[in-house]
Amino acid sequence: MRLIALNEVALLLGLTPGMSLADARARVPDLETAAHDPTADAALLADIADDCDRYTPMVALDPPDGLILDITGCAHLWQGENELVSALAARLAHTGFTLRVALADTPDKARALARHGGETLAVNRRTAPTMLNEARTAYIALPITALDLDEGRTTALRRAGLYTIDDLASRPRAPLAARFGKAAVAKLARVVGEEDVRITPRRVPPALFFLRRFAEPVARTDFVLEVIGDLAAEAAIELQKRGQGGRRFTTSLFRSDGDTRRLTIETGAPTRDVALLIRLFRERIDALSDPLDPGFGYDAVRLDIGVVEPLGPVQVGLEGEVVASEAVNALLDRLGVRLGHNRVRRFASGNSHIPELAAFTHPANTPVLPMPWPEAEPGEPPMRPLHLFDPPHRVEVIAEVPDGPPRRFRWRRVTHDVTRFEGPERIASEWWKRRDGKGLTRDYFRVEDSRGRRFWLFRHGLYGGETASPDWYLHGCFA
Repeated sequence: MRLIALNEVALLLGLTPGMSLADARARVPDLETAAHDPTADAALLADIADDCDRYTPMVALDPPDGLILDITGCAHLWQGENELVSALAARLAHTGFTLRVALADTPDKARALARHGGETLAVNRRTAPTMLNEARTAYIALPITALDLDEGRTTALRRAGLYTIDDLASRPRAPLAARFGKAAVAKLARVVGEEDVRITPRRVPPALFFLRRFAEPVARTDFVLEVIGDLAAEAAIELQKRGQGGRRFTTSLFRSDGDTRRLTIETGAPTRDVALLIRLFRERIDALSDPLDPGFGYDAVRLDIGVVEPLGPVQVGLEGEVVASEAVNALLDRLGVRLGHNRVRRFASGNSHIPELAAFTHPANTPVLPMPWPEAEPGEPPMRPLHLFDPPHRVEVIAEVPDGPPRRFRWRRVTHDVTRFEGPERIASEWWKRRDGKGLTRDYFRVEDSRGRRFWLFRHGLYGGETASPDWYLHGCFA
């Protein structure tokens, strides 16, 4: 049993992370401990990251207890970088966290400063990060542990008399790489800011986002919808300048207690219609199984546009009415918001000649490359039944000759005498997708029994060529 984390009082008493519990109790007999719960810690870190989305959509996790925020392009919303970081630190400190914060040009440099920069970067309820500008050049005094190398290389650096980042940065890189490895030199370049490796955000950054902050928390849902409408109007102006429309819109509601709620809507076609977005968001809120709980109020609202596409002029009728396709898209959008994005689906033709792969369903709001549907001859019955069994049902068949049409088959304990048949329609396997380059051929027959019911049967495998005893299957029934 070892210590994982300690508060300030425990640190002042000489306890350190990694110390065994027995040694800690020997030094501090009345030590209070709690079991380590890494799952709860990860969940808490994710909640803090959600709350930090109000400052920037580029938030990356640095487990087990760190976050890295890329505030490029976001500082103007907070009147500067220092003001943004100060607001972030003050908010987290107000909720009871003790944190270390650093502002730097690269993620690795900021991480090293925050984790190893000393007490000057500590923030609590009573102090604010007033030394952020000094932190930009404070990396020279960082210990070599800020490189996060393995224990063997760290010990080797210390034995060579290299204790700080400045000791390494002032020396030629080639001898360092030859003695301590290229990884140490690469990490050094990142910490001193010579190499910039972008972070991987926990969510895909939106194409556009618009933020509105409140001086006082707001608890009225109607007012929040009005704010979403204002943000949608701002988004519409920007999208119109670009000649684009949005297809996925996400509203993030940031509560004053740190909780975050997200509402997402998707449209079948790109749009920048403010009235449509407000109506869809209102229906999205009404369809929630767990109604929105503002708690002590929302202090920020952000609108993200995750997917944008080119949007040209909308075709209208001669009398100004909306064409049928636009009305259908509007209906699908409303149904998708009410029932769920994946519950409203469309049929599409697949690029395959195998019957069960020739058609599939997809969400109605998801664009799919159209494929031409097979058409039957005028006046002829359909070549395929509307409903296919998945998987096909195996049946017992009696034929006059082994490779001939079926004369009688038994399905679900009922015997059917075939009076008419048509076929075979031979369908080869997709041999180019198989590792062995082989596959069984199917011979399909459209048959009609003595009671007028029509079925679609196939023989799996060529008799004598591919198999000695082909199996028969019922793949579908005609209406």
